[in-house]
Amino acid sequence: MEETHQDPREYPRRPFVGVGVVVFRDQSVLLIRRGNPPRAGEWSLPGGAQHVGETVRETALREVLEETGVEIHEPQFLEVIDAIMRDDRGRTRYHYTLIDFWAEWRAGDPAAADDAQHAEWIPLSRLDSYSLWTKTIEVIRTANGARRTQQLPER
Repeated sequence: MEETHQDPREYPRRPFVGVGVVVFRDQSVLLIRRGNPPRAGEWSLPGGAQHVGETVRETALREVLEETGVEIHEPQFLEVIDAIMRDDRGRTRYHYTLIDFWAEWRAGDPAAADDAQHAEWIPLSRLDSYSLWTKTIEVIRTANGARRTQQLPER
Protein backbone atom coordinates (compact mmCIF):
# COMPACT_ATOMS: atom_id res chain seq x y z
CA MET A 1 0.00 0.00 0.00
CA GLU A 2 1.32 3.45 -0.94
CA GLU A 3 1.99 5.95 1.87
CA THR A 4 0.23 9.30 1.73
CA HIS A 5 1.72 12.55 3.01
CA GLN A 6 0.12 15.91 3.81
CA ASP A 7 2.94 17.93 2.26
CA PRO A 8 3.04 17.37 -1.53
CA ARG A 9 6.76 18.24 -1.48
CA GLU A 10 7.44 15.23 0.73
CA TYR A 11 8.04 12.01 -1.25
CA PRO A 12 7.24 13.80 -4.51
CA ARG A 13 6.34 12.24 -7.84
CA ARG A 14 8.44 14.91 -9.57
CA PRO A 15 11.01 17.54 -8.55
CA PHE A 16 9.77 20.93 -7.34
CA VAL A 17 11.23 24.12 -8.81
CA GLY A 18 12.47 26.56 -6.22
CA VAL A 19 14.28 29.87 -6.47
CA GLY A 20 16.89 31.22 -4.05
CA VAL A 21 18.32 34.73 -4.00
CA VAL A 22 21.62 35.97 -2.61
CA VAL A 23 20.80 39.58 -1.70
CA PHE A 24 23.70 41.93 -1.02
CA ARG A 25 23.79 45.24 0.79
CA ASP A 26 27.33 46.58 0.97
CA GLN A 27 29.39 43.77 2.56
CA SER A 28 26.41 41.91 4.04
CA VAL A 29 24.04 39.24 2.76
CA LEU A 30 20.36 38.77 3.63
CA LEU A 31 19.60 35.50 5.43
CA ILE A 32 16.41 34.01 6.80
CA ARG A 33 15.81 31.36 9.44
CA ARG A 34 13.52 28.80 7.80
CA GLY A 35 10.13 28.21 9.40
CA ASN A 36 9.14 25.05 7.50
CA PRO A 37 10.72 21.76 6.36
CA PRO A 38 13.01 20.90 4.85
CA ARG A 39 15.75 22.42 7.00
CA ALA A 40 13.26 24.12 9.37
CA GLY A 41 15.06 26.32 11.90
CA GLU A 42 18.20 26.59 9.77
CA TRP A 43 19.58 29.78 8.24
CA SER A 44 19.18 30.02 4.49
CA LEU A 45 18.70 32.34 1.54
CA PRO A 46 15.31 33.90 0.90
CA GLY A 47 13.39 32.07 -1.79
CA GLY A 48 10.67 29.59 -2.49
CA ALA A 49 8.49 27.78 -5.00
CA GLN A 50 7.73 29.07 -8.44
CA HIS A 51 4.03 29.69 -9.15
CA VAL A 52 2.35 28.60 -12.38
CA GLY A 53 2.53 31.42 -14.93
CA GLU A 54 5.41 33.14 -13.14
CA THR A 55 8.94 33.50 -14.53
CA VAL A 56 11.80 32.50 -12.24
CA ARG A 57 12.89 36.16 -12.02
CA GLU A 58 9.37 37.11 -10.93
CA THR A 59 9.57 34.33 -8.35
CA ALA A 60 12.85 35.76 -7.05
CA LEU A 61 11.41 39.26 -6.66
CA ARG A 62 8.20 38.00 -5.02
CA GLU A 63 9.83 35.57 -2.60
CA VAL A 64 12.40 38.06 -1.28
CA LEU A 65 9.65 40.63 -0.71
CA GLU A 66 7.23 38.09 0.86
CA GLU A 67 9.76 36.57 3.24
CA THR A 68 11.72 39.67 4.23
CA GLY A 69 9.95 42.87 3.15
CA VAL A 70 13.08 43.81 1.18
CA GLU A 71 12.96 45.05 -2.43
CA ILE A 72 15.79 44.09 -4.77
CA HIS A 73 17.22 45.23 -8.09
CA GLU A 74 16.83 42.95 -11.13
CA PRO A 75 17.96 39.41 -10.14
CA GLN A 76 20.98 38.04 -12.00
CA PHE A 77 21.09 34.30 -12.84
CA LEU A 78 23.74 32.40 -10.93
CA GLU A 79 23.32 28.61 -11.18
CA VAL A 80 21.05 25.57 -10.83
CA ILE A 81 21.42 23.09 -7.97
CA ASP A 82 19.67 19.76 -7.43
CA ALA A 83 18.77 19.31 -3.76
CA ILE A 84 17.81 15.69 -3.16
CA MET A 85 17.23 14.46 0.40
CA ARG A 86 16.65 10.79 1.15
CA ASP A 87 15.07 9.11 4.14
CA ASP A 88 16.58 6.27 6.20
CA ARG A 89 15.31 3.72 3.66
CA GLY A 90 16.97 5.52 0.74
CA ARG A 91 13.71 6.85 -0.70
CA THR A 92 13.64 10.39 -2.08
CA ARG A 93 11.95 12.43 0.65
CA TYR A 94 12.50 15.83 -1.00
CA HIS A 95 13.70 16.75 -4.49
CA TYR A 96 14.12 20.37 -5.49
CA THR A 97 15.59 21.91 -8.58
CA LEU A 98 16.89 25.20 -7.17
CA ILE A 99 17.52 28.12 -9.48
CA ASP A 100 19.76 30.63 -7.75
CA PHE A 101 20.08 34.34 -8.45
CA TRP A 102 21.93 37.24 -6.87
CA ALA A 103 20.73 40.80 -6.52
CA GLU A 104 21.54 44.07 -4.83
CA TRP A 105 19.29 45.55 -2.15
CA ARG A 106 16.97 48.31 -3.39
CA ALA A 107 14.86 49.27 -0.36
CA GLY A 108 13.38 48.09 2.92
CA ASP A 109 14.54 46.70 6.23
CA PRO A 110 14.37 42.94 6.82
CA ALA A 111 11.32 41.73 8.73
CA ALA A 112 10.50 38.02 8.79
CA ALA A 113 7.20 37.11 7.16
CA ASP A 114 5.54 34.26 5.26
CA ASP A 115 7.47 31.07 6.15
CA ALA A 116 10.60 32.81 7.50
CA GLN A 117 11.08 32.90 11.29
CA HIS A 118 13.76 35.59 11.18
CA ALA A 119 15.47 37.79 8.58
CA GLU A 120 18.62 39.87 8.94
CA TRP A 121 21.71 41.25 7.24
CA ILE A 122 24.77 39.14 8.01
CA PRO A 123 28.29 40.46 7.30
CA LEU A 124 30.04 38.25 4.74
CA SER A 125 32.91 37.91 7.21
CA ARG A 126 30.58 36.22 9.78
CA LEU A 127 28.91 33.58 7.58
CA ASP A 128 30.92 30.73 9.10
CA SER A 129 29.19 31.23 12.47
CA TYR A 130 25.71 30.54 10.99
CA SER A 131 25.97 26.76 10.29
CA LEU A 132 24.77 27.19 6.73
CA TRP A 133 24.21 24.27 4.35
CA THR A 134 27.47 23.74 2.42
CA LYS A 135 25.73 24.49 -0.88
CA THR A 136 24.40 27.79 0.50
CA ILE A 137 27.93 28.93 1.39
CA GLU A 138 29.13 27.93 -2.10
CA VAL A 139 26.28 29.86 -3.74
CA ILE A 140 27.03 32.98 -1.67
CA ARG A 141 30.72 32.82 -2.60
CA THR A 142 29.90 32.32 -6.28
CA ALA A 143 27.46 35.24 -6.15
CA ASN A 144 30.02 37.48 -4.46
CA GLY A 145 32.51 36.65 -7.22
CA ALA A 146 29.93 37.42 -9.92
CA ARG A 147 29.05 40.64 -8.14
CA ARG A 148 32.65 41.84 -8.22
CA THR A 149 32.83 41.44 -12.01
CA GLN A 150 29.65 43.42 -12.75
CA GLN A 151 28.79 47.06 -12.40
CA LEU A 152 26.48 47.48 -9.42
CA PRO A 153 23.07 49.13 -9.91
CA GLU A 154 22.66 52.74 -8.87
CA ARG A 155 21.04 53.24 -5.48
